[in-house]
Amino acid sequence: MQKHTLSVLVEDKPGVLARVSGLFSRRGFNISSLAVGATEQPGISRMTIVVAVEDFPLEQVTKQLNKLVHVLKIVELDPAQSVQRELLLVKVRADASVRSQVLETVDLFRAKVVDVTPEALTIEATGTEDKLSALLRMLEPYGIREMVQSGMVAVGRGPRSITATAVR
Repeated sequence: MQKHTLSVLVEDKPGVLARVSGLFSRRGFNISSLAVGATEQPGISRMTIVVAVEDFPLEQVTKQLNKLVHVLKIVELDPAQSVQRELLLVKVRADASVRSQVLETVDLFRAKVVDVTPEALTIEATGTEDKLSALLRMLEPYGIREMVQSGMVAVGRGPRSITATAVR
């Protein structure tokens, strides 16, 4: 199985997320990442869905998604032809004895410190899944107290926009 990233434009209506995610669960597919947010067009939201599945079953789900009344457009994003990022917030133990080492690691990964207390630093990082995993491996020896990671958001490269052609 390979990972597929779908960009799904939907009308911003109650229950749309439940219907879309329900379609995947009825097929027995696990969504590994799901992010939903507004687009540049009022009333339209973009779902970025990452799912590990074979090509043929994905094609079947895509056809069924297209039949849902509030789904406007579905595009599979090729990683080479799109920009894909996740957000990570991580709280790390960083007392005076290790704070400078943690800050060096933060700089190395082009992350930033968004909160400071005498015992801990909260770090914000954006990037690919691999970059964020590498950052977490480097911070783990200091003691990760808490973390949260968003789902992937993605947009195609270049001047074309899928929202421009999606309005019904």
